[in-house]
Amino acid sequence: MSDYKHILIGIDLSPESHKVADRAKAIADAFGAKMSLIHVIEPLSFAYGGDLPLDFSSIQDEIQHQARKQLSNLASNLAIPNERQYLVLGRPEREIRSTAETIEADLIMVGSHGRHGFALLLGSTSNGVLHGARCDVLAVHVDQED
Repeated sequence: MSDYKHILIGIDLSPESHKVADRAKAIADAFGAKMSLIHVIEPLSFAYGGDLPLDFSSIQDEIQHQARKQLSNLASNLAIPNERQYLVLGRPEREIRSTAETIEADLIMVGSHGRHGFALLLGSTSNGVLHGARCDVLAVHVDQED
């Protein structure tokens, strides 16, 4: 296994994100790698369809504002500078893979909630990142009961 030089940590800003971040820091420390942090916000129009005649812009702005604060707090705890913090709008699996390529990350770390049944059939962000990534992907098992 080659040494990792740049780890991209994909987080959903849930309480379990700290577990993913802690594991990433341990690996970064072991390899002397730098870390970057990404959170992807799905536009509300994706979630609720583009056919609704509603203006989501103020809600979307507030979501972005709150996400930026949470991302900055976590990045501060990990000593990740502003230039390696990414808050992106789009589909999480696509944006995480794209950012990893752009910044030349050689490891992507994401949380996996271990969904079963119907939720598993719908897919997950970690599964979407894995399929199509051009670098290693490590899914950290997170569970709300941990």
